[in-house]
Amino acid sequence: MSTPHIRAEKGDFAKTVLMPGDPLRAKFIAETFLENPRLVTDVRGMLGYTGTYHGKPVSVMGSGMGMPSIGIYSYELYKFYDVENIIRIGSAGSYTADAKLFDVVLATGAVSESNYAAVQSGFEGHVTEPSKELNEKLRASAKRQGIALIEGNVHSSDVFYRETSDEKPTYWEKLRDEQGCVAVEMESFALFANAAVLGKKAACVVTISDSFVAPEITTAEQRQTSFTQMMKVALGVLEE
Repeated sequence: MSTPHIRAEKGDFAKTVLMPGDPLRAKFIAETFLENPRLVTDVRGMLGYTGTYHGKPVSVMGSGMGMPSIGIYSYELYKFYDVENIIRIGSAGSYTADAKLFDVVLATGAVSESNYAAVQSGFEGHVTEPSKELNEKLRASAKRQGIALIEGNVHSSDVFYRETSDEKPTYWEKLRDEQGCVAVEMESFALFANAAVLGKKAACVVTISDSFVAPEITTAEQRQTSFTQMMKVALGVLEE
């Protein structure tokens, strides 16, 4: 079978899928961590692989950038390929001095101005939530491996290059101070919304790649290959 955006057979995907935004990060994870990885889809260059990790089946597939993109891929994986768990593993911009470059953040909620969920299912709230069960497994995985997690809401934005006024506090300071957002990314609100609608599980672990409060930024190569702590935390849920 295939969908408009995924060329794979029924059963090609494991029950748990890790989803980085970058398909080349999916390739790196598959080739670095998985046993016997095989390419199961490459439509539009959005690479997806299935293999095993310590003998447990797992898949990894790119989501692209933004909520419409992850919205399509996650929906098709949940609905047509019987995937039960999707863990987003991505990059994020820090809103606080407490979250520094390469720190790992576990999302406890996704705050957004997006109308993705309202259009998709009539949900009118501005916060979607991850699976409590998956988050507990991620915490246990991180603890077992000695990897520190920063927990808090993430801001899921539709806009990367945002024009703002000179008013103080700025929009991101309000999101940090009033909504508990420790970082910004662009996908989790839609992923969590899809999981809720379809009765599935979703979570998000991100690595800080740049900062709104400090002049720090990672390179494209670092974002593709150096966020291994986050990857190990996500893969560790298979051992729970």
